[in-house]
Amino acid sequence: MLPSTTALSTQQLAEFLASVSAMPDTRSATRVATERAARALEAEVAVLLRRDGQGADAVVSSVGFPLGRVPVAELTDVVAGDRCRIDVPGAGPCHTAVTPLRGPVPGHLVIARSGDDGFTVDEVSLLRGIARVLDLTIENLHRIEAERRQADENVRLLASLRDRNRLLEQMSRIQRSISRREPLAETLDTITASAKELFADDEVVGLRIRDPDDPRMLVLVSHTGVPPELAREVWRVSVQDAGAAGRAVHQGELVVMEDYTASPHHAPEAAAARLRAAMAAPVHDAGDVAGALVVASFSPRTYSRGEQEMLQVFAEHVSLAVTDHNTRQKMHEAYHDSLTGLASRALFMERLEQSLIRASRQQTRLAVLFVDLDRFKVVNDSLGHAAGDTLLIGVAERLRACLRGTDGAARFGGDEFAVLLHDVDHAGQATAVAERINEALGQPFVIAGKEVFVNASIGVAFNTDGAGCGEELMRNADLAMYRAKKNGTGQYEIFQCEMQAALTSTLELEADLRRAVGRNEFVLHYQPIVELAGGRVTGVEALVRWRHPEHGVIAPSTFVPLAEETGLIVPIGRWVLREACRQASAWNAGRGGQPPLTVSVNLSARQVQQPDLPGVVAQILLETQLDPSCLVLEITESLLLLDTVATTRRLRQLKTLGLRLAIDDFGTGYSSLAYLRKFPIDIIKIDKSFVDEIAGEPDDSALALAIVQLGRKLRLSTVAEGIEAADQLVQLRRSGCQLGQGYLFSKPLQAHEVDALLAKGRTIPDLLLPVP
Repeated sequence: MLPSTTALSTQQLAEFLASVSAMPDTRSATRVATERAARALEAEVAVLLRRDGQGADAVVSSVGFPLGRVPVAELTDVVAGDRCRIDVPGAGPCHTAVTPLRGPVPGHLVIARSGDDGFTVDEVSLLRGIARVLDLTIENLHRIEAERRQADENVRLLASLRDRNRLLEQMSRIQRSISRREPLAETLDTITASAKELFADDEVVGLRIRDPDDPRMLVLVSHTGVPPELAREVWRVSVQDAGAAGRAVHQGELVVMEDYTASPHHAPEAAAARLRAAMAAPVHDAGDVAGALVVASFSPRTYSRGEQEMLQVFAEHVSLAVTDHNTRQKMHEAYHDSLTGLASRALFMERLEQSLIRASRQQTRLAVLFVDLDRFKVVNDSLGHAAGDTLLIGVAERLRACLRGTDGAARFGGDEFAVLLHDVDHAGQATAVAERINEALGQPFVIAGKEVFVNASIGVAFNTDGAGCGEELMRNADLAMYRAKKNGTGQYEIFQCEMQAALTSTLELEADLRRAVGRNEFVLHYQPIVELAGGRVTGVEALVRWRHPEHGVIAPSTFVPLAEETGLIVPIGRWVLREACRQASAWNAGRGGQPPLTVSVNLSARQVQQPDLPGVVAQILLETQLDPSCLVLEITESLLLLDTVATTRRLRQLKTLGLRLAIDDFGTGYSSLAYLRKFPIDIIKIDKSFVDEIAGEPDDSALALAIVQLGRKLRLSTVAEGIEAADQLVQLRRSGCQLGQGYLFSKPLQAHEVDALLAKGRTIPDLLLPVP
């Protein structure tokens, strides 16, 4: 017995339901539903239409039509009831049947079959049943998909919560490091390590900061995951060659390079190491871009929006750490000396003002000591700045050791220090500290394997000396220090009110000295230099005098040190040299066939330090038309002790002009055969102190005569200074000393007096001349 139509329909619907409901998603379900509907109704085609966003019918699934050739317009007419047949390629005109879909997404299921007869009532009923089953299946699949999406969202939210907790833990870790003021390097390492933990897919985290010595360069200050050889290679690179970090610094914003090697801004070294992706966020210091934090991967990588924001959070914490560190460092630098660690001048003065207020309120006494090192410049220039710095550090350590815990010390700059003593009962307590400091500094310092010796000149001032503020008190101590320095090395002085008057006088003298240069108040006197064997005047030494309009003639010993200190010695020395050369040239022009006179001019250390000195001398010789062989430039031994490359080069440049060089006051300094051979010296001048010792006893004249013999051995001319007695002349002449000057022959003369002397032909009285 054949099954009934109803039984067949029920069976077909059951099979249809089994097939469609087995599909995992709505797309597969609609595709299978379309195929099964065509098969169940033996139709050539089946099409599932749904309305798109613009209200037009769109094909969701189709069976029987060639790909891309579904007649949507005709099917739309079928749905609207305007036609009942359509043409199907290969089948011809076909009858159609349509049923609506009323599920979550409404639409229509259209089928078409060839033949003379259309669809029966049972077949249309089956089609409707298929549509209803499809509606239920799609509705169920939508619900399942919604539940799946919700489950996925729950998983995502849970993972996001875990990531957020991890991020918060890492941020707390970093913030603790910053708040505890841990060393900056450790804090930065904490940040890069934390970023490495959170960016699990990235193998590399690095932090680049601008080089403080050259902001165009970036330095890799912290990193993790960077191969050691690559880290060494890219430790310091320019901003333009720093890849993602360089772009972040240049643009001041987040930079993402997900195809690193293809980017025109990649770092060549990183690309060669096969880096595949990178992103960098700028780091700021007080608002200015100071560097960049980079994460990178050696595998293909896409950075999500959340990961980009997370990197920016890490970069902001780097900015916070860097700004906090630099702010603290600047504050420390402002109040402490970076070399010695002592208080700075600013901090010392603040403490002094506070102490003065307390001392005034409590009616107590305090003292300040101004400490200036003696001979520090010699050490610094001869052994180098590194040795000088080492010496200053050693001085600071000994200075601390001389003080109580309640006292304070500071470095004011250079080789100047200050000490603040509280609760001083009497002046002896302060002077005891000064003596203790000089005793401590008097012990040798061992620097670079050599023993170095320094002393200090110390000025002491008390708040009871009438100083109204810290600046006045320090000025008083400074004045006392200068008085101590004039008394010799390793001395101290207590401020006295008359020192202020002396300072005022010195300041007035300095003002007058500055005006004297422009007012032509200087004049030259000339002391003859005599050939000891024959009595002939061979030359003169030019000696400057200051004719002050109010105080008369001021001796060089009064104004030359001031000129040295203020730098006025340079223009004064230039005037002296020009005037001496002009006068010597005039004298030689009128000497006829007689040998030309030489003129000796003293050069100060300040003048020799001027780079343009050889050019100035050459220009003056050219202007005055003086033969260079007639010019003798005198320098001191202390200047040769500096023994700098510049000094040696400058003296050799002077020698190439054809003039001669003399060492003035030979024997009073640190005389050394080494520099007599090293420097281009022609003449040594025996200091007056040695000439004074020449008398009847042979031992008294030994040193002066030894200098003469030294000069003869080295083929140097010798000039004895300050000859005042006949027996001195006799001894020097017997020793072979060639030249001399002093009051025995003539005092320093004005130019017109030299004219009269030269007219006589000789200066030594006949009774002093050698017996024929």
